[in-house]
Amino acid sequence: MGAYITDLTIVAILIIGITALMGVITNSFGEKVFGGKRRTEFTDQGAKYQTGWKNVGGNRKA
Repeated sequence: MGAYITDLTIVAILIIGITALMGVITNSFGEKVFGGKRRTEFTDQGAKYQTGWKNVGGNRKA
């Protein structure tokens, strides 16, 4: 019974992991192939909003 639970856990982790990686890989492939000029549209917009913001957290070493 212990071997069954171990096998089931390993298979479940592999299925979840492969599914998550497939989504990331497919998304990055789609952005590169079909993104065109507007590939960084949303990250550029976010960076524009964040200009002048104070950094929070991280090291206190200046």
